[in-house]
Amino acid sequence: MCSAVDYRGVLKSREGRGFRINMSVNIVAFGNERDSFSEDNQQPSLIWSYLRRSALISRIDSSLSASHVGNPVFTEYQACVFGNVRLVVHDCPVWDIFDSDWYTSRSLIGGADIIVIKYSVNDKTSFQELKDGYVPMIKKASNHSSVPVIISAIGARKTGVSCTCPLCTLDRRSCVTTSEGVQLAKELGATYLELHALNDFYVQKYFGGVLEYFMIQTLNQKSSEKMKKRKKPQKCHRVQPPQLEQPEKMPILKGEASHYDADLHNLLCCCQCADVAFCPEDLSTVVEAHKIILCSVSHLFMLLFEVKTAADIRDASIVRTARSLFAVEAADALPPAPRGIPPCVPPVRVVVKDSVFCSCLPDILHFIYSGAFQWEQLEEDIKKKLKDPEKTEHVLEKVQCILKTPGKPNTVRDCRSHQIKRLYNTSLRLFFNTPVLADVIFKIQGATVPAHRAVLVARCEVMAAMFNGNYLEASSVLVPVYGVSKDTFLSFLEYLYTDSCCPASILQAMSLLICAEMYQVMRLQHICELYIITQLQSMPSRELASTSLSIVSLLKKAKFHNSDCLSTWLLHFIATNYLIFSQKPEFQDLSVEERNFVEMHRWPSNLYLKQLADYRNYVHSQKCHCTVM
Repeated sequence: MCSAVDYRGVLKSREGRGFRINMSVNIVAFGNERDSFSEDNQQPSLIWSYLRRSALISRIDSSLSASHVGNPVFTEYQACVFGNVRLVVHDCPVWDIFDSDWYTSRSLIGGADIIVIKYSVNDKTSFQELKDGYVPMIKKASNHSSVPVIISAIGARKTGVSCTCPLCTLDRRSCVTTSEGVQLAKELGATYLELHALNDFYVQKYFGGVLEYFMIQTLNQKSSEKMKKRKKPQKCHRVQPPQLEQPEKMPILKGEASHYDADLHNLLCCCQCADVAFCPEDLSTVVEAHKIILCSVSHLFMLLFEVKTAADIRDASIVRTARSLFAVEAADALPPAPRGIPPCVPPVRVVVKDSVFCSCLPDILHFIYSGAFQWEQLEEDIKKKLKDPEKTEHVLEKVQCILKTPGKPNTVRDCRSHQIKRLYNTSLRLFFNTPVLADVIFKIQGATVPAHRAVLVARCEVMAAMFNGNYLEASSVLVPVYGVSKDTFLSFLEYLYTDSCCPASILQAMSLLICAEMYQVMRLQHICELYIITQLQSMPSRELASTSLSIVSLLKKAKFHNSDCLSTWLLHFIATNYLIFSQKPEFQDLSVEERNFVEMHRWPSNLYLKQLADYRNYVHSQKCHCTVM
């Protein structure tokens, strides 16, 4: 520990650099050194004992000060330290200042250079109040600043044994142990001192040495900050460069939620393009369905409708269930139809041999058309209908076999898991652009593309009207397509079958957007818009300046095809990248209205560019280098 003489030497060596000129140190002390049972109420406080004993302190004045609400709660001492450094000490022996006047206590802590916390080791109750109630307030008021804190545990423990061991457990009920004080110091990041008496050694040498060390550190810091402030005016006074404002926020495009499962479930409800009719053996009722949907779910239906053979499936249980559960009636011979006109083909009649299973068939088809993953709902519906556990188990076993993957065991656990949700967007992909079960052929650019009316009708309202209304396409197998390329139309059909699309470029996405607008598939249009926006946003400025892609052309197409969100976004995009697009020839193709919008929202603005030009002229006139530019 340094002595007082050492501090004088340090200060004297720094006196020439203005260390003490107009300097001050503010100390705030909280807490009472006396315990509540002490008989010596005239014992001087720790702060007063230090001030009147320290050789470094001179010209001490004291006064009783009131708080913000008018209550006298602390004593203010003013003195000189280290010669002519002003020392201001506020000694607050009552903790109630935090409860009665939070404004004053916060102001004291906010202006403090050093904080001293005092307590008596023989007053456990006051220490507990300090720890639980007032330490959090001190943390809050100091706002986690780096002000040094000294915790002083004062007095000799009245246990007959002087306790200085951190592991000591003697008399924990009435005395504050060293370990408790050390823990409190750790919580505040403070220096912990134990002062067994307020004599010269403990007050002047021990407490005073630590306090004077922190005063030296405070003065060092203030001197350094003062020197920095003194150097700043020496710099040349330059005009500040203009502040570049942030560009306007781009419009946000919200995607549309998928209604894929709902589209195909509605297909079952309306029974459009049905090509299968299930009926019991007495032919009393009929339940219609679609081969393409059933085959996308089940290998059993693929076997039943001759999409696959028993040799292809190679699963005896599926073959056995198909033969025992269903029988496909042979269709009657049809008269030949004129070329290009499909014959009026009635639905294939499938007899359900199991009467119990047949009674539950509407629920089973609803389960399949809803995505084949709501197994618990199917169980509940069949239980309510049959009201017989054995029959319910029998029907559910048949459904498990229908959903079974060849060569793999299929348990109820598998059906209840989401692994069974493989319908449509994965399985319908198997039938995309294949002639299997196809009942319509699109002719485009000299090529043919097979498709399935049921999927098209379910997923596209324009095609639903086309194939079910009084149009030529409703009675024709071969349907010509105009206005789009083959690749774009294939991407469009792929979306209808799988509910997903992956354009290869911005131009392909725009072509697909035009096709989606033609057939009024709004979700696909939104997906294409988001793809175009994402790709443009990811382009660095250098690539944007050198690309041959015409953003203005994209804007014109978006407006022409009623893509309002994309056209608005593209206008903002051109305005935000004004310095790039204004240099391109395509910029002249903007309409007057579009040009006005871009000029109004351009970034950077005309005002900023004018301010920047003025600043550059100023820098040039001053003949000094601009550190900003």
